[in-house]
Amino acid sequence: MRKLEQQVFPRWARLRAEHGFDEAFSQFGPYAGAGIKIHTIDAFTVESTMDLVEANTNYVGTHFGGSLYSMCDPFFMFLLMQNLGDGYIVWDKAATIDFVKPGTGRVTARFYIPKEEIEGIKTELVKTRKMDRVYICEVKNAAGETVARMSKTLYVRQKKR
Repeated sequence: MRKLEQQVFPRWARLRAEHGFDEAFSQFGPYAGAGIKIHTIDAFTVESTMDLVEANTNYVGTHFGGSLYSMCDPFFMFLLMQNLGDGYIVWDKAATIDFVKPGTGRVTARFYIPKEEIEGIKTELVKTRKMDRVYICEVKNAAGETVARMSKTLYVRQKKR
């Protein structure tokens, strides 16, 4: 059986070292092409924004669903990886997205995992060694209305000692 370990892909490590976490995404194809911008608020919060531009417009002139998902995809995983540290493995396990209303103009998504939850995960993993966590994110338009709702299931476990 193949041993599954987790490490940051060398390109991402280089981009992050050279440009910082937020700016590294501007070098990543799906984010650059769709015009997705990243802003780290603090160690537990990241926000992504996307304006409606021709490159991310669908057949009927609203935000392309793949771009809406893309702006949400990695951030809960990143927050857990960063805050849990090297002794843990975090993998995307499943995701769903519900398109609530057409997205036009600027849309924003915020990802937040409280410090207390991170500590609770560490405590629980001492007992169970692995778990799934589900996180929900809403993509909102400039009026604060929900455009899309993403649910992300993450697999989390302690590394073997």
